[in-house]
Amino acid sequence: MFGGQVVPPSNSPHLRKSDGEQGNTEMEGLLHSTESNDLKIPSLPISTAAIMPSPILLWRFKVLLFFLWGFFCCKIGWDSVMRMSVNLRDLFLYEAFLYYNPLLLVTMMVWLWGVNLWVFAQSTISYAKIFDLDQNHLTHREIWKVATWMTIIVPISMTAYLYLYSHGEVSLAASQPVFLYCAVALILIFPFDIFYLSSRYYLLRTLWRIVFPLQAITFSDFFLADILTSMSKVFSDLERSVCRMVHRQVATIAWFEADSVCGSHSIGIPIILVLPYIFRLFQCLRQYKDTKEKTALFNALKYSTAVPVIFVSALKYHVLPDSWTNFYRPLWLLSGVLNSLYSFYWDVTRDWDLSCFTRIFKFNKPSLCSHLLHGRKWVYFWVIGSNFILRLAWTYKLSAHLRHNYLTVFTITALEMIRRFQWVFFRVENEWTKMSSKSNLQLSEISSEEDKLLAPSNHNV
Repeated sequence: MFGGQVVPPSNSPHLRKSDGEQGNTEMEGLLHSTESNDLKIPSLPISTAAIMPSPILLWRFKVLLFFLWGFFCCKIGWDSVMRMSVNLRDLFLYEAFLYYNPLLLVTMMVWLWGVNLWVFAQSTISYAKIFDLDQNHLTHREIWKVATWMTIIVPISMTAYLYLYSHGEVSLAASQPVFLYCAVALILIFPFDIFYLSSRYYLLRTLWRIVFPLQAITFSDFFLADILTSMSKVFSDLERSVCRMVHRQVATIAWFEADSVCGSHSIGIPIILVLPYIFRLFQCLRQYKDTKEKTALFNALKYSTAVPVIFVSALKYHVLPDSWTNFYRPLWLLSGVLNSLYSFYWDVTRDWDLSCFTRIFKFNKPSLCSHLLHGRKWVYFWVIGSNFILRLAWTYKLSAHLRHNYLTVFTITALEMIRRFQWVFFRVENEWTKMSSKSNLQLSEISSEEDKLLAPSNHNV
C-alpha cells in the first residue's frame, strides 16, 4: 500500500525453513557479521589492554626480578668476602660498610617518607598545604620510584666493590664508591628539567635556609632540620668516606689507624655530628627574634643539650684514662640522660600535643589500616613507649667512643629513623590541627564583622 514494501512477519509459516536451511542461514549471517567486523577493525585503534599483560602480572614479575637480583647480589658479595683471608675480612667489611651504609640509610628514609605521604594522601590531612607545595610536588608513588632506584643502584655498587677487590682489581674497586658519590651529587645539582627538577631545587633551597637562617623560619625549614638531627650519624660517616676518597685511602688499610687524618679519633666526627643540632638551635633563636615567644628559647635549650653529649664523648681519646673514668664518663652519662628526657618530654607535650590525637589515621575511605590504627589506645602507648626507649638509645649513637661496633650503631641509627618516621605522623597532624583552628577562627571573625556591617542602624534621622 502507498508504494511501500510489504515485509511479512518473521514467524510466518510461509517463511519458516527447515532445520537444515535455518542452520545454513544462521551460519551465513554469522560469517557476514564477522566479515563486516573485520572490515571495521583497521579503522579502530588497537586496544592496549589486549596486548599488555595485566598490572597484577607485571607487578609479580617485577617482584620476582627484584628478589632474583637481591639473591645474586648477596651470592656474589658472600663469595667475594669468603675469598679473602680471615685477618683482612673484618677490616675490609668495616671499610665497605663505612662507604655504603650512609646511602643505605638514606634509601631507607626515602622509603619511610613515601609511606608517610601515602598515609597523608589517604587521610583528611592536606600535607601539600602544610608544606606549601605546588601542584608539581612528588606523590608517594614517585617517592617510592626514587627509593626503588636507590635500592637497586647502591647494592650493585657495593657488590661490584666487593667483587673487584676480592679478585685483585683494587684500583677499579676503589673507584666504585667514588663514582656513586659523584653521581648522587651531580643528580642533586643537575640544572636540566629531568629527575624532578622542581623537587630537587625545593630540597636544596630548604637546605640552604637551614644552614643560613637569614629569613623567617617556615614549617618545612624546621621540619627538615629535625629530620637531619636523626641523620647526624649518616653525615658523620659521609664525612669520613669523603675524607678517605680525597686522601686516596679507599680500598686500603691505612685509614684504619685511629689517629690518622680520617681515623676514628678525628675531630671532624664530633663537629659533623653536632652541626644539625646547631642549625636547629639557630632556627629557634631566629624564631624567637621574629615572634618573641619564649617557647622557642626552651626549644633551643633542648638542642643545646646534645652538644655536651657529643663533645664529652669525643674527649675519651684525648684525656687520661683515669680522668675519663672518674670525671668525664659520669658527666657524659648525666648529659645523655638529660638530653634524652628533655627531648622525650618535648616530643609528647609540644611536637605532638596528645589532646589532638584524632585525625592522622582517619582515612577518607574505610580500610583495614584505618580500622586498626584510628582512635586505638594501643597506638598511643606504642608511640610514647617506643619514643622513650629509642630516645635513650639515640645517645649511644651520638657518642663517638661507642662506635667501634658498627653493626650495633647501624641498627640504632635505623631504629632512630623509624622513631622519626613515627614522629612525622603526629607532628604533621598537630600542625594541620593548628592551621585548621586558625582558619576557623579567621572565618568566624569575618562572619562576625559582616554581621556587624549588615546589622540595622539605630540612628534616628
